[in-house]
Amino acid sequence: MAKKPEKRPAILHDDGLARCPWPGVDPLYVAYHDNEWGVPEYDSRALFEKLILDGFQAGLSWITILRKRDNFRKAFDRFEPAKIARYKPAKIEKLMADEGIVRNRQKVEGAVLSARAWLKIEEKEGFSNFLWKFVDGVPVQGKLRDLNDIQAETETSRKMSKAPMVSTGPPPAGVFSMSVVSTNFANRSRSSAQSSRAKATSSRTMSSANCMSS
Repeated sequence: MAKKPEKRPAILHDDGLARCPWPGVDPLYVAYHDNEWGVPEYDSRALFEKLILDGFQAGLSWITILRKRDNFRKAFDRFEPAKIARYKPAKIEKLMADEGIVRNRQKVEGAVLSARAWLKIEEKEGFSNFLWKFVDGVPVQGKLRDLNDIQAETETSRKMSKAPMVSTGPPPAGVFSMSVVSTNFANRSRSSAQSSRAKATSSRTMSSANCMSS
């Protein structure tokens, strides 16, 4: 009989709050957990940025990307799709020489192609509307009880991965949908993100029963 994966309990932090185990105690990761993870995002440009960064994450850990995010924003013109869509070969080579980002040619070129696809979708119906229609415009409330129950790939992420954005496949799309679009494991809203500490203090926990793996 296969051994059941060991449960990963919430971690009690110095501020008295118990949080999901995946960010550990890294201040940058904890801030991401408290203020961004599981918060529904409706801004088309912000969604584009997260999608591209999730594409760069493939094969790496999210904390690696998070630590490089400011460098990515500088290198990719603050993730303005209209600018990225016009990147020429010389710009691609400049990005490939930038030690502050993940230098993967397929991912860099994929970001350019995705920006061009984004512009078409944005003009037609709005990129945010395009993504949210995969879940009928309503965040899916996660009901998983343990980190080991998480699925990197879901039916929704598979559908999203077939959309005309070339920088991501089903697993990255799954992470993307969990963090900003479909699965709201943290049961949060945009307004509650602004007061995450107050909300967390009232319950004294951000346990792994509510927010899963990054």
